[in-house]
Amino acid sequence: MDYIDLHKQYKANSLFGRYITLKDIEPLLTELPTMTIGHSVLGKPIYKYSIGNGKTRIFMWSQMHGNESTTTKALFDFLNLIHSENPIGVKLLEEFTFCFLPMVNPDGAELYTRENANKVDLNRDSLDLSQPESRLLRQTFDEFQPHFCYNLHDQRTIFGAGDRGNVATVSFLAPSYNEERAINEVRSKAMNVIVAMNNELQKHIPNQVGRFDDGFNLNCIGDRFTSLNVPTILFEAGHYADDYYREYTRKMIFIALVSGLRHIYENDVVHNKNDNYLQIPQNKIVFYDFIYKNVKINYDGNEIITNFAAQYKEELIDGKIQFNAYIVEIGDLNGKYAHYQYNAHKMSYSDEFESIPKINQKADFCLGINMKIVNGLKK
Repeated sequence: MDYIDLHKQYKANSLFGRYITLKDIEPLLTELPTMTIGHSVLGKPIYKYSIGNGKTRIFMWSQMHGNESTTTKALFDFLNLIHSENPIGVKLLEEFTFCFLPMVNPDGAELYTRENANKVDLNRDSLDLSQPESRLLRQTFDEFQPHFCYNLHDQRTIFGAGDRGNVATVSFLAPSYNEERAINEVRSKAMNVIVAMNNELQKHIPNQVGRFDDGFNLNCIGDRFTSLNVPTILFEAGHYADDYYREYTRKMIFIALVSGLRHIYENDVVHNKNDNYLQIPQNKIVFYDFIYKNVKINYDGNEIITNFAAQYKEELIDGKIQFNAYIVEIGDLNGKYAHYQYNAHKMSYSDEFESIPKINQKADFCLGINMKIVNGLKK
């Protein structure tokens, strides 16, 4: 199976970048027999789409965090596949009945925030159900009674797959159902599917698949649905080298979706892959966007050699996402890695104001007389 070519054929090319809002997906949704199941805090419609004739019911939802759009793009790529005459798409509709909520948090998507318009994290609202979006998600779950849930998210560039310098391009989690993080039949089913997806992804992003922390929190929707005896899989779309728009990661999520679903219908889901799941390296916070090493600074009249790091903030300005780099840590940075790293070779730091970097300062500075750094990058 050439998954790369498959994605190329069915990629929803109108969706690009990080800022994906309801306005971007509505033209695609109008081509489908969707239904509006309710509205967000600010009155935006929340759409549901169901398709398929199979006995196994799959519930997928995306962008319950408004600034996590990569899986939304991959979801529409997947929809293109199952609406095609490709034998894989035809087979998926024979084996499964799907229910999709493509954008749970349209207000947060427009504002480019994790929370909804009431500043509530919908993924911490599964018990209180205090928000209209949370109630609609739970209502859909209760009505559809899925056999599997797919909880689709993004994760920040800070995560590595383990602590050896491999970025976590995709991470998964079979959520816990109790404080003990016990493994029962429900979690085991989710683990088996994750193992199958990981096996395929290792062919494309070797050593770049992580396992998200399984600390129990019943307010998290995945933990809640697992506690209700439905295998739930958390997807976290992360960083790939030079892919801040996450177009390559989107491809990996598509591959994971298709390969995991093929595993479900091609295999009896047996409970013997738990050890394989636990061998997937756990996510570790070990990355910065930028590290500058061996920099000479003047500290209290003394010249010292140090390192410092900068991190992008994704800021919505005039309707566009801008990646603005700020200094976030100064010191030895042992055990830390960077997506971009520069060695100053003991050149002196200087900026418009000081001869020493400061936390939360914009990453615009000079190293020596020849290296100019603008917004984190060498110019």
